[in-house]
Amino acid sequence: MATTTATKEKVDQQQYLTFLLAGEEYAINILQVKEIIEYDTVTTVPKTPKWIRGVINLRGSVVPVVDLGIKFGMEERAVTKTSCIVIIETRFEGQGAVIGIVADAVSQVMDLAATDIRAVPEFGTQVKVDYLLGMAQVGKKFALLLDVDKVLFSDELLGLSDLTAGEGQ
Repeated sequence: MATTTATKEKVDQQQYLTFLLAGEEYAINILQVKEIIEYDTVTTVPKTPKWIRGVINLRGSVVPVVDLGIKFGMEERAVTKTSCIVIIETRFEGQGAVIGIVADAVSQVMDLAATDIRAVPEFGTQVKVDYLLGMAQVGKKFALLLDVDKVLFSDELLGLSDLTAGEGQ
């Protein structure tokens, strides 16, 4: 009987990749993470919002790179040796999109059960509350669990799709 409970507990757990932005820890569901790459050449694109760093060439595909720190109203941070780009898959209007998110550093992969996730208070975070799925305790601090599908609005993603479609021509 104990084995069944332990197995069910494992099934109910999900894994999250945690990363740092301006000293704060954020987490996204590992199932949305395609890969983590070294921060390298990012081509800036004119007339895009400041939070879009530009685009990268990922094995022949044009991938927009988003700086969530700037989108969340934080100061722009310098690229360091631990800076990286987390390549994620997100969905809008039934279609998938591949986007890079700039991270100051990648922290860890955490297993979280539903009981480990706490509700988000209506204050005390620079991130809009509707961008968050919840908070998970990491030591004495919390990691903010991002809903990456909501962080980028549909119209913003559509704009990025237009941007990347024009790049390949």
